[in-house]
Amino acid sequence: MTQDATIDRRIPVTLLTGFLGAGKTTLLNHLLRLPEMANAAVLINELGDVGVDHHLVDRVDDALVVLDSGCICCSVQGDLVKALKSLFMRALRREIPAPARILIETTGLADPAPVIFTLMEEAFIAERYRCDGVLTAVDATLGLSQLGTHAEALRQVAMADRLLITKCDLADAATRAALAERLAELNPGAPQFEVARGEVSPDAVFGCGLYDAAGKTADVAAWLGEERVRAAQARAAERNAPPAWRTPGKRPAVAIPAAPARHDASVHSFVLSFDEPLHWFDFSDALGLLLQIHGARILRIKGLLNVAGDPLPRVLQCVQHVVYPATSLPAWPDRPPYDDRRSRLVFIVRDLPEEKVRAMLDSLLQPPPPPVVPPQP
Repeated sequence: MTQDATIDRRIPVTLLTGFLGAGKTTLLNHLLRLPEMANAAVLINELGDVGVDHHLVDRVDDALVVLDSGCICCSVQGDLVKALKSLFMRALRREIPAPARILIETTGLADPAPVIFTLMEEAFIAERYRCDGVLTAVDATLGLSQLGTHAEALRQVAMADRLLITKCDLADAATRAALAERLAELNPGAPQFEVARGEVSPDAVFGCGLYDAAGKTADVAAWLGEERVRAAQARAAERNAPPAWRTPGKRPAVAIPAAPARHDASVHSFVLSFDEPLHWFDFSDALGLLLQIHGARILRIKGLLNVAGDPLPRVLQCVQHVVYPATSLPAWPDRPPYDDRRSRLVFIVRDLPEEKVRAMLDSLLQPPPPPVVPPQP
């Protein structure tokens, strides 16, 4: 066998995951400036009815794909497979340059197992793409508490090839050491890299090699095994289904295995919008009170605000009780839903009704009644 025959010419795929607020988009923006990401295609998975993350990415072109029909691990056989097939065929038709690599940014609640399984086992995808590593971002300031509370965070860490400990400039040495020790318990084979302001060395990101469950905890192999069983059940059910099963608008005549419950049922998302421009100080006070009362149940807030007196969209990001410094985009997006310049905020919460949040903000943002002028004598 010649040396050339042993070269794996499949397109490498890097999975960037991490819990809500871990700083994945900041990492992504830094990565996109690296020469190693030239001619790369980027897939961003958005959670919620209104997408935000792709507006915060510095590069917008035909090789940026938004997967916005739900969390990628729940719709993996739909959005992800369709997107990867489309990229390959468009490059084959020379509609876009052939991508040198793919980087997928998942939602903060994504389970990496079905994504990895698809890259390794789905026939069309596995012949053309290879999983070149799973990068998991872990917030240095909130990581320990998230690992103790959220099963999704545990899975993301356990399945990682590399662990990127973000926001190290915001955490003291003792906090970082305790987190590093916990990460080593969960995934002793994954190198850890401390990251500040999203700046990471290419050596920490690329060239992880083909994904392998060996060296990780036994749970990882079990999770991938579960995906294999589900895939086999789904294929068997489809083979046994009558032709009408594929007819749009018709219900299946056979039982199709239900998708597993991958997320905490108490976690959900919703979007709040505001028709009129917001007065920044009034809104900041209202937001502060909301987080003070309900911060433990607010996992993430992200969105664009139309602030009175500011022509640029202001980016708001919160994780639990923490409000990150507001920044502005250079211009309002010219595509829906932000093209009408209304403020929109995506909330991801646990056991917190949308109606309660909406009512509280509405009451706090109501303009004060006009002063009562006493009648003149």
